[in-house]
Amino acid sequence: MSISNKDETSAGLSIIVPFLNEEEGITKFCDTIDEHATKITFPIEVVFVNDGSTDDTLNILRSYSFKNVNRVKAVDLSKNYGSHAAIRAGVSNAYYDNCTWMGSDLQEPIEFLAMSFEKLKEGFDAVYVEKKSVKVSSVNRGFSKIYSRMMQKYAVKSYSSGGISVIVFNKKIKELLNHNIESNSSIMLQIMDAGFRYTTLSLDFHERSAGVSKWTLSKKIKLFIDSFVAFSFMPIRMVSIIGIIMFCAGVLLGLFTFINKLVNPEVPIGYSTLACIMAMGFGITNISLGIIAEYLWRAYDAARKRPVFLVSEVYDLSDKMGE
Repeated sequence: MSISNKDETSAGLSIIVPFLNEEEGITKFCDTIDEHATKITFPIEVVFVNDGSTDDTLNILRSYSFKNVNRVKAVDLSKNYGSHAAIRAGVSNAYYDNCTWMGSDLQEPIEFLAMSFEKLKEGFDAVYVEKKSVKVSSVNRGFSKIYSRMMQKYAVKSYSSGGISVIVFNKKIKELLNHNIESNSSIMLQIMDAGFRYTTLSLDFHERSAGVSKWTLSKKIKLFIDSFVAFSFMPIRMVSIIGIIMFCAGVLLGLFTFINKLVNPEVPIGYSTLACIMAMGFGITNISLGIIAEYLWRAYDAARKRPVFLVSEVYDLSDKMGE
């Protein structure tokens, strides 16, 4: 009996691999994923997404000959849009209903593919893969912990305090992502905020296999801001709370100054106190305006409806398999 296209697409897993200037380690990744394909019982597709690379990574991929992976393609974006936009581009070009992503640096333990796929077969819509341990600098680890705890407390309650690096998900979530492509957002938080049935795997992560991380401080700050503005009202509420605190502090200081003047008429009213109050007030006002401006900018950006990513070309690398 022939297998329908629907049965075929639900039986496999598409792996999205965004990359930016990874020519040093991309061959090792290809070797690893191609060898691992012989150890699993379900078909896989690898969707490489070129997120504005300026080196030879794409040409290396196009010349590589896969032997065991069922489907391979490379999505070439018009410029660098960031890893989350690149993952969305990969999902929109994925063949199979079940999808995930992983880095070309092989930090994720590749065993998570089979483990997570089994969980999907058990009926879960999503599998969160958190970092049980990871060999990174203390600064990066500290940032990850702070981000995870704040996300869990103020944005998405289901976010793991250990830090979610990868999510494996089924057709329901794939359709959600493809029909709701959000700009200036976190794809992980969008999935978690949807409330689908999930389970969590805690695994040990590895060091980068080659090259240097492209996860710069500016990108971390942008993700931090995007996550809070897109999924939490905490910053805008903080503006109101600070305003109330400053109002109360001003009232108390005014009462203290008035009473002190009645008790001690000789005490002069100091200009230094007034300068401090004005500096604090203007500083808090500017911070508040900055937070409000972040929300306004994102509303304006969404209203323009500009594409989150633009695909320059899609290369089908399956034709080279077995050469």
